[in-house]
Amino acid sequence: MYYAEITGWGKCLPPTELSNTELSQFVDTSDEWIRTRTGIESRRISHVNTSELARVAGARALAAAGVDASELDLIIIATCSPDTLVPNIASKVQLDLGATKAAAFDMNAACTGFLYGLETATKMIQAGNYQHVLVVGAERLSWYLDWSQRDTAVLFGDGAGAAVLSRSTQMSGLLDAQLGCDPEGRDVLAIPEFGTAMDRFNPDAGHFAFNFVGREIFRRAVRGMGTAANTVLQRANLTQDDIDVVIPHQANQRIIEALCDHARIPQEKAFINIHQYGNTSAATVPIALCEAVEQGRIKPGDTILSAAFGAGLTWGASVIKWGQRVTPINETDISLPECHQTATELLENAIKHCTKK
Repeated sequence: MYYAEITGWGKCLPPTELSNTELSQFVDTSDEWIRTRTGIESRRISHVNTSELARVAGARALAAAGVDASELDLIIIATCSPDTLVPNIASKVQLDLGATKAAAFDMNAACTGFLYGLETATKMIQAGNYQHVLVVGAERLSWYLDWSQRDTAVLFGDGAGAAVLSRSTQMSGLLDAQLGCDPEGRDVLAIPEFGTAMDRFNPDAGHFAFNFVGREIFRRAVRGMGTAANTVLQRANLTQDDIDVVIPHQANQRIIEALCDHARIPQEKAFINIHQYGNTSAATVPIALCEAVEQGRIKPGDTILSAAFGAGLTWGASVIKWGQRVTPINETDISLPECHQTATELLENAIKHCTKK
């Protein structure tokens, strides 16, 4: 039996931060209001497209794995904010990395996208035809935001995280997963006028508004993630005591706390970085996974529980067995181009458009 060990990990955070205080200069909110309701203190605003964030995170994960891009068999980009719908951005990342023999596709399961990608990559490796797969969660959600809508403007940020999965005979990587979707709730978290549902001849086309029903999202998120977490633990013959680290989707501090309570896992086991980056959708889990390794929270042989939910409403939970290596084999100097603008300057046109509505 083959396993899909996580042999490389990498992240990419845009250099420009947007603090709650700066955000409150053009959104009707305050630092105290945001922190007490969400746990968020700042977020990153990208000056480059999603594919560039994915490329840098992917290159860093490849270096950590000691795998050359030419050895990749498959690239999966989990995103709901791609540069282009046709062609997919996985092919752009493939081209930029030089992964000449890889297959490549995008996957949209919103915030649950990385877990969906992890399950897909693992099954394809276990089928025996793939040796190395790159899975990236990457988002530029600031591009969608209506900066006059306080409930959503304060929540989201940009970034990317990546993992290299390599075929192994040692028990490691994704051991079990429970994925699902709650379609009856699909309208409570949505960007309804995008894609072919949009009237492209409307002069306001290109202005996107979130449907965001916070209380209903909270209820369904906790139920979906909590049920999936308990199911996957039971199926893997594990108890809460067997879990060393929880890597939750970083959507809201209160949701993370409720998830731990629902799964009966001590909250101190949860790795939390939402205060730094906000909700980066499909990128939250791989960014948190990368930082948990960097900070020594994940140790050789640890058992990790991860859970997420997103628009759809997709949900999922995974049990991951970490391998024996927690240090990169190599490092790379690949990075984003410099940015000399503040977050407010980067968002200037979007802010003006929203306030004129």
